[in-house]
Amino acid sequence: MASPRGSIDKQHLEALSDFRFRLRSFLRFSEDAARAEGITVLQYQLMLHTQGFAGREWATVSEIAERLQAQPHGVVALVSRCEEAGLVRRKPSNIDRRQVEVHLLAAGRKKLERLAVLHEDQVAQLAQVVALARRGGA
Repeated sequence: MASPRGSIDKQHLEALSDFRFRLRSFLRFSEDAARAEGITVLQYQLMLHTQGFAGREWATVSEIAERLQAQPHGVVALVSRCEEAGLVRRKPSNIDRRQVEVHLLAAGRKKLERLAVLHEDQVAQLAQVVALARRGGA
């Protein structure tokens, strides 16, 4: 909310600060959980995004790049590391041979499922904070 002077009021800044703190806490939790599984948080996110599209069990490199907000060539390197770790495999698209599909392997699915379960409570807590921040004007 804006104050009469047109600046942001203190309550708004407090809500925004709390939101940023809780968001960073969530991200730190996610980093630590991935590390405990023997992978990086980016590897976890890549695996998650392979499952993020309705009606299919894969994602293209360009879709993953968009979701990670990363450059496609960086995602190709990340896919290579995940492939070497036995988490995913690449497959040329049957629809468009210029596209590469990234498919989750059984080992990747097991890690992803364990991490997703660990994240459930954290996501619920973050959702509550977002709802409170929205009511507080953040």
